[in-house]
Amino acid sequence: MKRRLSFQVKLFLSLVLFSCLLLALLGTILFHFIDRQLHHDLGQRARVQASEIALMPGLAEKVARRDIAGIAALIQPLRNQSDASYIVIGDTQEHHLYHSESPERLNLPMIGGDNAEVLQGKTIISVRKGGIGVSLRSKAPIFNAEHQVIGIVSVGYLTSYIANINVSLLWQASLYGVALLLLLFIFSWMFSRNLKKQMFWLEPKDIALLVLQQKALLEAMYEGVFAVNAERQLILINRAARELLDIQQSESELLGKPLDEVLQIHPAFLRQHEVKTHDHVTVLNQRQVIVNRVAIELEPGEPGGWVCSFRDKNDINTLSSQLSQVKRYADNLRIMRHEQLNWTATLVGLLQMQRYDDAMRYIHAQSAGAQQVLDFVSARFTSPALCGLLLGKYVSAREKGVGLKFDPACQLSRIPAALSETALMSVIGNLLDNAVDATLNATTPAAPIELYISGRNQELLIEVADQGCGIDDSIKPHLFEQGVTSKPSSNDDMFGAEHGIGLYLAAGYVQQAGGSIEISDNSPQGTIFSVFIPFQPAALTGLSHE
Repeated sequence: MKRRLSFQVKLFLSLVLFSCLLLALLGTILFHFIDRQLHHDLGQRARVQASEIALMPGLAEKVARRDIAGIAALIQPLRNQSDASYIVIGDTQEHHLYHSESPERLNLPMIGGDNAEVLQGKTIISVRKGGIGVSLRSKAPIFNAEHQVIGIVSVGYLTSYIANINVSLLWQASLYGVALLLLLFIFSWMFSRNLKKQMFWLEPKDIALLVLQQKALLEAMYEGVFAVNAERQLILINRAARELLDIQQSESELLGKPLDEVLQIHPAFLRQHEVKTHDHVTVLNQRQVIVNRVAIELEPGEPGGWVCSFRDKNDINTLSSQLSQVKRYADNLRIMRHEQLNWTATLVGLLQMQRYDDAMRYIHAQSAGAQQVLDFVSARFTSPALCGLLLGKYVSAREKGVGLKFDPACQLSRIPAALSETALMSVIGNLLDNAVDATLNATTPAAPIELYISGRNQELLIEVADQGCGIDDSIKPHLFEQGVTSKPSSNDDMFGAEHGIGLYLAAGYVQQAGGSIEISDNSPQGTIFSVFIPFQPAALTGLSHE
């Protein structure tokens, strides 16, 4: 199987290759620049030397006389001090009168074909092939006293000499280049390693896969999720969050906007110092939600943003209500089973003693009351769940020593459309439980609880009356708030941890259905809870407390 290179190695090799190409390009540019500059400088140097030699005292007379020995004696000391490759003196016939490198060329024609302008009195710079090779040279005219051209001075640098200078300079530059390349190698490796570290040692394909998985996970979540950076700008929001908060814009339109422009939140929502906050109740876009908030820590102790997940508080209330209702059903079944076991044990004893007449009388006595209640509930209420709840509450209250009396006018054939059957069970069950607890806490003998349920006059009326301990006037305005209870805890704190949820849930269902709850004092003592829910509510009417 072919082994694939890691991202770090690929990035390192790419940086190294790019650096090598860049250095090669810079070297080429540098070579051409140095070569051109060197040609210019040496050309000007040759021009200066040729012009100064042409003006030397005595040279013009010696050239005019063709004094070859005199010319050599005059020029040779200069040749020994000059860095030029050669110095040549010629006459107007373009014959050599002096050649510093090839004396054998004396009286031979000068090679190159660039003497015409010099003989016209001009100083030139040219690159030509001469007797000893190609050279960069400058030629200057020699004038006599009458300012007539009588000879030529040529000072040149062989191209091989220039190439040697270029090689020397490039060799020095290459040493710096190698050192720079080594530094680039080290930098490339450290840069690629640091980048890989910031990517948590993941490959790009792994990061791409994580991003796709994150998007799929966020879209599949039932809870709403959004995230902000340190500047409180939105960097993520999923579909569930937009639906729960009734946001119409798409995610791409929301990203980058300040959170305050997208959500209506409390000013101190993200100003708390806790790194993690769980099950915090707050309001987002005028909807009560339960929020979990976790800080994004790029550095320990320095939040770089926040990730918040939330769910509708009403969903939690519904789950709590359903769990409470199931618990009540289980308790009612346990009570009925316990009572049936007692009846069965008594009946078995009578049969074993062969007292059949007493057994028959016992059966009739025990079933008479329950059958009467069963017949009444089945005839007046069409909901099987409601019938089961009322029978269970009847048996549960009787076992606790509290009677439950149904008003003869009870009648309910349908449930309001805005109220689910589960919500109705929660409302009636919580009101009856509250009445039983209040009756048990009364100082006087327990009086029966009265229950009236009616679906007449285009509204559902539920009335639960007890003659229990009553409700203090200071608690009534807060009775339907979460955690508030009329049953004080051991430290006489009305905000008990184990109570205060039943009436809160019941009031919430009534409010959602567009109904209201009234509280009034019973006579001679106790409390009356009255629930009014229209079958076709026009708007939310809220709660009224009297």
